[in-house]
Amino acid sequence: MKRAFTLEYWLDDGWYVGKLREIPGVFSQGETLEELEENIEDAYKLLMEEEVKTSHPVSQIKEVLVEVV
Repeated sequence: MKRAFTLEYWLDDGWYVGKLREIPGVFSQGETLEELEENIEDAYKLLMEEEVKTSHPVSQIKEVLVEVV
Protein backbone atom coordinates (compact mmCIF):
# COMPACT_ATOMS: atom_id res chain seq x y z
CA MET A 1 0.00 0.00 0.00
CA LYS A 2 1.27 3.47 -0.84
CA ARG A 3 0.42 6.53 1.23
CA ALA A 4 1.09 10.16 0.34
CA PHE A 5 2.90 12.49 2.73
CA THR A 6 4.02 16.10 2.48
CA LEU A 7 7.78 16.52 2.28
CA GLU A 8 8.85 19.93 3.55
CA TYR A 9 12.46 20.61 2.56
CA TRP A 10 15.09 23.33 2.40
CA LEU A 11 18.75 23.79 1.46
CA ASP A 12 21.29 23.89 4.28
CA ASP A 13 24.99 24.25 3.38
CA GLY A 14 24.36 22.64 -0.01
CA TRP A 15 22.34 19.71 1.41
CA TYR A 16 18.65 19.09 0.93
CA VAL A 17 17.16 18.67 4.40
CA GLY A 18 13.56 17.72 4.96
CA LYS A 19 10.82 16.35 7.16
CA LEU A 20 7.44 14.73 6.74
CA ARG A 21 4.81 17.19 7.96
CA GLU A 22 2.34 14.46 8.94
CA ILE A 23 4.84 12.31 10.87
CA PRO A 24 6.72 14.16 13.63
CA GLY A 25 10.29 12.95 14.03
CA VAL A 26 10.89 11.85 10.43
CA PHE A 27 13.77 14.01 9.19
CA SER A 28 16.55 13.27 6.71
CA GLN A 29 18.96 14.85 4.24
CA GLY A 30 20.54 14.19 0.87
CA GLU A 31 22.95 15.73 -1.60
CA THR A 32 20.11 15.90 -4.15
CA LEU A 33 16.34 16.16 -3.85
CA GLU A 34 16.05 12.61 -5.21
CA GLU A 35 18.45 11.33 -2.53
CA LEU A 36 16.49 13.19 0.14
CA GLU A 37 13.28 11.53 -1.04
CA GLU A 38 14.92 8.08 -0.84
CA ASN A 39 16.39 8.82 2.59
CA ILE A 40 13.13 10.20 3.99
CA GLU A 41 11.34 7.05 2.86
CA ASP A 42 13.99 4.93 4.61
CA ALA A 43 13.64 7.05 7.77
CA TYR A 44 9.86 6.58 7.71
CA LYS A 45 10.18 2.81 7.27
CA LEU A 46 12.67 2.58 10.16
CA LEU A 47 10.33 4.55 12.41
CA MET A 48 7.41 2.27 11.50
CA GLU A 49 9.48 -0.86 12.15
CA GLU A 50 10.42 0.49 15.58
CA GLU A 51 6.78 1.40 16.24
CA VAL A 52 5.73 -2.21 15.56
CA LYS A 53 8.42 -3.53 17.94
CA THR A 54 7.36 -1.22 20.75
CA SER A 55 3.66 -0.98 19.99
CA HIS A 56 1.34 -0.12 22.81
CA PRO A 57 -2.11 -1.53 23.46
CA VAL A 58 -4.72 -0.35 21.02
CA SER A 59 -4.94 3.38 21.34
CA GLN A 60 -8.00 5.51 20.93
CA ILE A 61 -8.49 9.00 19.57
CA LYS A 62 -10.67 11.75 20.97
CA GLU A 63 -11.09 15.27 19.66
CA VAL A 64 -10.82 17.91 22.37
CA LEU A 65 -11.49 21.62 22.37
CA VAL A 66 -8.79 23.91 23.70
CA GLU A 67 -9.53 27.53 24.47
CA VAL A 68 -6.95 29.84 22.91
CA VAL A 69 -6.53 33.19 24.64
